[in-house]
Amino acid sequence: MNIRHINAIIKKQIKETFKNLTVFVQFVMFPVLAFIMTKFIEVPNMPKNYFVTLFAIMYIGMAPMTSMAAIISEEKEKNTLRDLMMANVKPMEYLLGVGIYIVFISLLGACCFGLIGNYGGYQFLEFVGILFVGILVSGCVGAVIGISSRNQMSATSLTVPVMMVCSFVPMLSMFNEKIKNIAQILYSQQISNLLNHTEPEGELFKTWCIILINMIMVGTLFVMRYRKKGLIEK
Repeated sequence: MNIRHINAIIKKQIKETFKNLTVFVQFVMFPVLAFIMTKFIEVPNMPKNYFVTLFAIMYIGMAPMTSMAAIISEEKEKNTLRDLMMANVKPMEYLLGVGIYIVFISLLGACCFGLIGNYGGYQFLEFVGILFVGILVSGCVGAVIGISSRNQMSATSLTVPVMMVCSFVPMLSMFNEKIKNIAQILYSQQISNLLNHTEPEGELFKTWCIILINMIMVGTLFVMRYRKKGLIEK
C-alpha cells in the first residue's frame, strides 16, 4: 500500500470537486436547505432542530452514496482507472483515496448541520459522530454500486432506488408508524432514531447492533462484488 498514491488520488478528487457538479451539488444542497428552513420557517410545537435532523438524515442517505458511485462509474467509463492501474496505482489504493475524500467532504457537510443546529461541545461531537457512522455505510453502498456498474448511466439507475429508500424512508417514518416499524432494519432509520432520540428506552444497544449488521452486510457485498468484477472490466 503506497501512501503517496492514496494522497495523489485524494488531491485529484479535491481538484475535480468543482468540475463534477453531480458531486458538488450533493454536498451543498442539503445544508443550504436546512439553513433556509431553520432560519425562515417556524411551526408551532415543532421539535427543536427538526429541519436540521431531517435534512441531515437525507444527506447521509444520499450524498456519500451517489457521489461514490458517480466517481467510480465515471472513471470506469472514461477508462481513467485503466490509466491509473498502468501507473502502478493499486485498486485498493484508488478506493481508499476516493473513500477518504468522500468521508472528508461529507464530514464538512455534517459539521455545517451541527453549526446550523447550534450544537455545542459534546452535543456537537455526538451529532457529527452519529452522522459519520451513516456516512461510512452510505459510502460503502456507493462503492458497491460503482464497482457493479459499467458506466454512469447504469450506476444512476442502480443508485436512485437504493438512495430513495435510505434517505426518504426515515423521513416518511416520522409520519407513519407502520413504515417506521418496517424501516427499523435500515441503518439510516437507526441514525434517525439516534439523532432524534426516539430509540426505545433501553434499546440503544439494539440500535447500534442493527447499524453494525448493516455495515457487515454492505462490507461483505462489497468484497464479493470487488472479487467478482474488480475495478476494470475484463
